[in-house]
Amino acid sequence: MISKARLFGLCLTLLFSSTFQLSVAQQKASKPNVLFLFADDQRADALGASGNPYIHTPNIDQLATDGSRFENAYVMGGNHGAVCAASRAMLLSGKSLFHVYDKLKGERTMPMDFAQAGYSTFGTGKWHNEKEAFEASFQQAKNVYLGGMADHYSLAMRDYDENGKLGEPTNKGYSTEVFAQGAIAFIEDHVKSGTDKPFFAYVAFTAPHDPYSPEANYINHYPDGTLPLPGNYKPYHPFEFDYLMVRDELLTDWPRKPAVIQMILSDYYALVTHLDTQIGKIIQTLKDNDLYDNTIIVYAADNGLAAGSHGLLGKQSLYEHSTNVPMIIKGPGVPKNETFDAMVYLYDLYPTLSELAGLPKPTQVDGKSLAPILVGKEKEVRSSLFTAYRHTVRAVRTPEWKLIRYPERDYTQLFNLKNDPLELNNLAENKAYSSTKDELMNQLKDWQKSSGDTAALTTKVIKPLEYDPAKLTRKPDRWQPEYTLKRYFENIEK
Repeated sequence: MISKARLFGLCLTLLFSSTFQLSVAQQKASKPNVLFLFADDQRADALGASGNPYIHTPNIDQLATDGSRFENAYVMGGNHGAVCAASRAMLLSGKSLFHVYDKLKGERTMPMDFAQAGYSTFGTGKWHNEKEAFEASFQQAKNVYLGGMADHYSLAMRDYDENGKLGEPTNKGYSTEVFAQGAIAFIEDHVKSGTDKPFFAYVAFTAPHDPYSPEANYINHYPDGTLPLPGNYKPYHPFEFDYLMVRDELLTDWPRKPAVIQMILSDYYALVTHLDTQIGKIIQTLKDNDLYDNTIIVYAADNGLAAGSHGLLGKQSLYEHSTNVPMIIKGPGVPKNETFDAMVYLYDLYPTLSELAGLPKPTQVDGKSLAPILVGKEKEVRSSLFTAYRHTVRAVRTPEWKLIRYPERDYTQLFNLKNDPLELNNLAENKAYSSTKDELMNQLKDWQKSSGDTAALTTKVIKPLEYDPAKLTRKPDRWQPEYTLKRYFENIEK
C-alpha cells in the first residue's frame, strides 16, 4: 500500500514530467520556420518596395512592409559569366567568392546547420552547384532543376526517390508555377504530418532570368513602349572590357535600340510580376495554416541585371545594376517597415538566419550576422564593399564613393554614388578627386589581401579600350523558345 507522502511525491513527479514535456514541445513549436525565396537575375530596383512606380509586386512589397529591407545588398561577384553559380555557392556556404567560387560539393551549407538543429529541410527550384551537394543539404525535395540557363516553359525537374536521391528529370510546366507548387505542397504536408519540428524551405526560382518569355497570361502585362528606358541607357558600352559577347549580351543587337530595350523591360517586369503572384500563393498557404507570424521569410536575388543600362544587357559587370540585389527579411525579431542602408553581402544571410533562429553561430563562414543591425545595436557590419568579376574587373565602394578598376585596360572609373547613383560621370581623371581615388585604390588592395584575391590591378599586356560594335554579331542559343525567337531575333533582324 502506497503512503500518502509517496503518492504525493509520485503526483509531483508526473506533474513535473508532463510540464517539462509540454515545455519542450512549446519550445520546439516556438522555433521560427524559415522560408527562403530566391529570384534569378532580379536587379534591386525591379521592385515596387524599392521605389519603382512602374512595376507591380504587391506581395513582395508587403513582405517589406511586414519586415525590413536592405537597400545596399550585393553579390560579391563571379569567376565566370554564370555569376549565379558563384552567388548561390556563396549564399549557401556563407563564404566569400575567393573561398568557395562556384562549388559546394564537400562544403558545409546553411540547410545542413538547420537540419542539425532539428529542422525539416526542403529544397525546390534551381540548383547550380552539383547534385551531390543538394542531396547532402536537404532532407526533402520536389521539382528540382539541376542547371543554369533554361526555357521556363520546358524545364527538366527532379524529385527525391525512395533513397533520398534526385531521380530522373521530367517536364512539369512553367517553372515559376511548378516551383511554387512544390513549396506549397511541402508546407501543407508538413502541417498534415503533425510534426512539432520547424522547417527550413529553400525556393529558388529561375525567373526573371531570360529567356524573356513570360507565362502566357502575363504576355503584354506591360505593353511595349509603356516603360521608360533606364536613366543610364546607352546604345553601346562606351569602351571594351572583358568579353562584350558573353552570352547575355547576345540577346539583342548593337546599337541597343530604345524600342527593343523597352520590349525587354516589358517582358522582364512581366516575369517579376508573375513571380510575385506565385509568391503570394506561398505566403497565403502560410497564413491559412497559421504559420506566417512564426516564419522568417527572406526574399532576395542572386545578382542584378543591366537590361539596357550602360549599353549592357547582362550581369557580367560591377555596375550597381548588376551587383545590387533586393534583400528583404521578415519574421520574429525583425522590425516592421524598416529600410537599412548598411552595406551587406548575400552571404551574410547564413549567419543572420542562424542567429535569428537561435542556432549556434557558424564558425566556417565569412559572412557577418545582420541581426545586430535589425535590433538596432549596430548601424553597419562593414565600412566598405569589395566586388570582383573574373580577373578583369575589380571594385570597391563606400557609402558615398565607388571605384571600378579594369586591369587589362589600365582604366579606372570613380563615381560619387550620392550625386551620381546611375554611374554616368567618371571623376577618375578629375584632379580635385585624386586623393579620394588614391584612398579607394588602397582600400581595394586591402580587400584583395584580406579576401585572398591575387589578381593584378594592372596587367603586363594592356588591351585597347576602343572597339567597333559593328563587328559584333549574334545568334540565338538553344534555350530560346518560339516567343523570344520571333520577338528578339526574327522580327528585329528583318
